[in-house]
Amino acid sequence: MTHGAGAPPTVTRRSEESSRPAGPRPARDTRALAVLAAVFTLAQLALVRPTLGLGWDEIVYTSQVTTHHPAAFFSAPRSRGVSLLVAPVASWSDSTVLLRIYLALLSGLGLYLALRVWRGLFPAPVLVTAGAFFAFLWVTLFYGPQAMPNYWVAIGALIAVGAFLRHRRDPSSAGTLWAVVAGAALMAWMRPTDAVWVSVPLLVLAAAWRRPRLLAALVGGLLAGGVPWVIEAYASFGGLSERLAEASRIQGGLGLHMAVDDQLRSLGGRALCRPCTGEMPHPVVTLWWFVLPLLAVLGLVVAVRAHRALRTVVPLVCAVTAALPYLFTIEYAAPRFLQPAYALLALPVADALWYLVTAPRGRWRPVLRGVVAVGLAGHLAVQLTVLVHTVNRSDASRQDWARTAEGLHRLGVRPPCLVTGHESIPIGYYTGCSSGATAGNNENMTAADVRRTAGRVPVAEITRVGGRPNAYARTWPVHRVEDYEIRVAPGPHAPRE
Repeated sequence: MTHGAGAPPTVTRRSEESSRPAGPRPARDTRALAVLAAVFTLAQLALVRPTLGLGWDEIVYTSQVTTHHPAAFFSAPRSRGVSLLVAPVASWSDSTVLLRIYLALLSGLGLYLALRVWRGLFPAPVLVTAGAFFAFLWVTLFYGPQAMPNYWVAIGALIAVGAFLRHRRDPSSAGTLWAVVAGAALMAWMRPTDAVWVSVPLLVLAAAWRRPRLLAALVGGLLAGGVPWVIEAYASFGGLSERLAEASRIQGGLGLHMAVDDQLRSLGGRALCRPCTGEMPHPVVTLWWFVLPLLAVLGLVVAVRAHRALRTVVPLVCAVTAALPYLFTIEYAAPRFLQPAYALLALPVADALWYLVTAPRGRWRPVLRGVVAVGLAGHLAVQLTVLVHTVNRSDASRQDWARTAEGLHRLGVRPPCLVTGHESIPIGYYTGCSSGATAGNNENMTAADVRRTAGRVPVAEITRVGGRPNAYARTWPVHRVEDYEIRVAPGPHAPRE
């Protein structure tokens, strides 16, 4: 490739690199990605611990495919992707440890495959840095071994966007087309609405470039993952518009809402920030969130100067569209919601970091290298600190559910049984019971249903100490278990005083 005599060395090197075909890379590049994925997997097992009990949402997803627990209520916003993901283990084993190990291994493999798609678009050191940045965010480590959808939306986004760009460079490659299908399907399989938000820029570009095969691959992947959700909408919710309306209601009414401050509050380790009140985390905890877009913009500037803007602009724009609904359309926050945006932003961020430590000449190079090294070390320390705090707090709440379940067993509430009231879904799961609600987002039965069930199996109503039970349970005998008041329906199954 010919350049003018006055072209800067950096631009010349990067431009030459961008002209290379996206063929096989050296084996050492692949090994570096494999090592990163292995370290990520081991870090999950060491820091999150396979003994961590299942959380509320995990229980909903996992219980759909188990034979040892009744299925919990499956609300309108959810998709069946996670249930199918855990089915190879959860369908025959009730071991949480085995499930955690399986998901940790699977998430490491997913990261490796997603980064491999980007070979030839970015140098191997940039890909390894991007993968490490994303993998060692506390939210990625925490949710990697959990039965939750957002990490897998992020992996699908990396695969779909990377394969999209590679196919644009080499339209003859059928493999990249199938990778686009796979990435889009994985996203839609896990969360159909998130898949649409991520894919909007890709759909626009494919149409603008008049690439019908690329457009068909994207649409086909979205349909393959999303059609089951649409079918279920008609089968269980009365139609697609009804399901979308119900999903909006459960999420507090989608509209124009400012949730940026809510996301900031959640960075301190709050798995769900709803309602999102209280003080902001220490600035040290949130600093990286403000540096992230600055580095992404620097990465874009570097890419434009090196005449390879497209491969940076596309993931950057997709990251923005992925984040928009969670920053401006809901009234609460969870840090996992932004995982797809973090995964896509990691690429221009890593490119910017490598530029800072390699491009400047003279006395500024060691200074910038020192600043980057100290910044990354501090960032990692903060992420691991928040992770340990989050794991400990989550473990405490899940042990509380387990102790409450033991108390219910002592009261004679054993499978088959029904638990209603406060936190009925997780406590019911740990007890081995069905869970029921006569109102709220998880409403799945009436008071009359509860009374009829009490004539056949043990039924317990749970409230916080001093809380007000549902009308059907106000006359039931009260027992104190942990921080709960347990009311057990009278009848042949009721405990004897």
